Amino acid sequence: MAKPEEAVERLLGIIKKLRGPDGCPWDREQTLESMKSGLIEEAYEVIDAIESGDCSSLEEELGDLLLQIVFQSQICEEEGHFEFSDVATAIADKLERRHPHVFGEVEVSGTAEVLKNWDAIKKTEKQDGDQPASIVAGIPKYLPALQKAHQVQKRAARAGFDWTHIDDVLDKLHEEIEEVKEAISRNHEADIRDELGDLLFSVVNVSRFLGHNPEELLNQNIKKFVRRFQSVEEKVHAAGRDFKEFTLDELDVFWNEAKAGEPQSK
Repeated sequence: MAKPEEAVERLLGIIKKLRGPDGCPWDREQTLESMKSGLIEEAYEVIDAIESGDCSSLEEELGDLLLQIVFQSQICEEEGHFEFSDVATAIADKLERRHPHVFGEVEVSGTAEVLKNWDAIKKTEKQDGDQPASIVAGIPKYLPALQKAHQVQKRAARAGFDWTHIDDVLDKLHEEIEEVKEAISRNHEADIRDELGDLLFSVVNVSRFLGHNPEELLNQNIKKFVRRFQSVEEKVHAAGRDFKEFTLDELDVFWNEAKAGEPQSK
């Protein structure tokens, strides 16, 4: 097994050669812009590998993700901005700076205090002159909306802007449902859109307050729906009839059969 520094140096050398005059035409044509979609795709493939529990697959996908970082660093080096070592140094400096309880003299009582200190240090780093940085600033604008809402709420909660009990969160959820109903009754499209947004944000808040990631929960539910719907499709095809020839009640019987055939959650 190669030493970490040797493996990294080998990878850096390969990318430099691929981008060089005698390298690969495709690799030489790539830009930061052209690699954006690939970066997102590789990140999601890492998540898929984690969920599969296949460590061999995870090893491969982490390598593909690392390739994105090394490749983009090489492009930036060629353009005179920074190189891979600068990226590694920057994150190492940040980790030491944001963990004063490990690399300094600060004492903490637990995770909650660690996160509080992290946010305070981050806020200082992002401060522009005398104007304090916003607690909810800096969240990637292209983050999926559910995940973004979750991050905004988590940051606000860590600052102390949060409900004290789940009943309060649920009351707010019911309030938003009633406001959606009211907007629908008025048939006002702009208000309907606005209230639906508030309702979705409140659902995320319930999930976040109970310690769950809404993005993960929704993905799990989508998988469950797809699995059950495909079971319904199989029964429809087995009957030799078109999907639209079945009544909703008949399809609902197939759905309940699919649901009954699944292992019960503990």
